[in-house]
Amino acid sequence: MGEHFRPGAGGGIGAGRNRERAGEFAPRECPPDQAEPIRVLVVDDHALFRRGLEIVLAEEEDIKVIGEAGDGAEAVLKAADLLPDIILMDVRMPRRSGIEACTAIKDVVPSAKIIMLTISDEEADLYEAIKAGATGYLLKEISTDEVATAIRAVADGQSQISPSMAAKLLTEFKSMIQRRSDDRELVPAPRLTDRELEVLKLVATGMNNREIAKELFISENTVKNHVRNILEKLQLHSRMEAVVYAMREKILEIG
Repeated sequence: MGEHFRPGAGGGIGAGRNRERAGEFAPRECPPDQAEPIRVLVVDDHALFRRGLEIVLAEEEDIKVIGEAGDGAEAVLKAADLLPDIILMDVRMPRRSGIEACTAIKDVVPSAKIIMLTISDEEADLYEAIKAGATGYLLKEISTDEVATAIRAVADGQSQISPSMAAKLLTEFKSMIQRRSDDRELVPAPRLTDRELEVLKLVATGMNNREIAKELFISENTVKNHVRNILEKLQLHSRMEAVVYAMREKILEIG
């Protein structure tokens, strides 16, 4: 198990810094098929936490922190200027929240993928983050190893969510369906192919691209193409948002 962000944990960020000084960390090599490192912007109102993330991610040869911001308003400006691939962002910050910033960033830098990294386990924050276009929602209790893994997964087109929050998301799906009025006039949903519906159902179960490919006996690239087509048809930003849409429009239901 990797080091954790929890204060006081024996293997936390401080421990990582000590080992770095001692020369125990060797940078991980960039995969041969990846010419450029993943460019990351770190956004958090706590300077020590930002610094800790920078130290942790500096160990990864295929990930590069290109900037930082202390609140949502600054994050929007930095994102527009630096054009990061991935943004790690807290939910609750002064001046402008991470969720408000997420919406603005998706307008000015639609290619940027946003991972909310927060202590908030509130269902409302999770759901609003997804609606705002976040591709991931992780709690700060995750290990430092998992941060780098999540960045790579999101850069590869996957969504990342802490397991405890995933359960809450499914609960929200079911509540959303129950709240929906039966006599509401429906707007015709974009038509998905049978294969796209199969892929969407497997995405909803939490499978990644590799697992979906194995389940359907198709290549990972084919899965990526299907996911991209689904998002384009639904005019959405992330896999999680696509599942929320599908549940709301009763395209698919999770029992």
